[in-house]
Amino acid sequence: MNIGLIAHDSKKTLMQNFCIAYRGILSKHELFATGTTGRLIEEVTNLSIHKYLAGPLGGKQQLGAQIAQNEIDALIFLRDPSHPKAHEPDVNDVIRLCDTHNIPIATNLATAEILILAIDRGDLDWREMYK
Repeated sequence: MNIGLIAHDSKKTLMQNFCIAYRGILSKHELFATGTTGRLIEEVTNLSIHKYLAGPLGGKQQLGAQIAQNEIDALIFLRDPSHPKAHEPDVNDVIRLCDTHNIPIATNLATAEILILAIDRGDLDWREMYK
């Protein structure tokens, strides 16, 4: 499966810890991330991640294009709703694309854990037929 990873600045450490905890599952899949998030995850996990530009510099749009082409199977987007960013419309666009193309998305740690465990169990194997 192709898994997208995005984290707002205040959630990057949480994303690193999440990826450390679920490294075994994540290592079985292709990972795609915005630039800074991907670099930080690689530093602590040694996972191979395809990195786009940093989120505010177009990385979210690059990942969004992959979602629109049905090339992402799940997205983990640890966002910080209490500190809106100037590029917040980009965030909503990515979420809208996931909804439009039936891409499961987790926006907090609780749903991220549920999603990654579902991937590991094979609950998202239907994505292969959907493509």
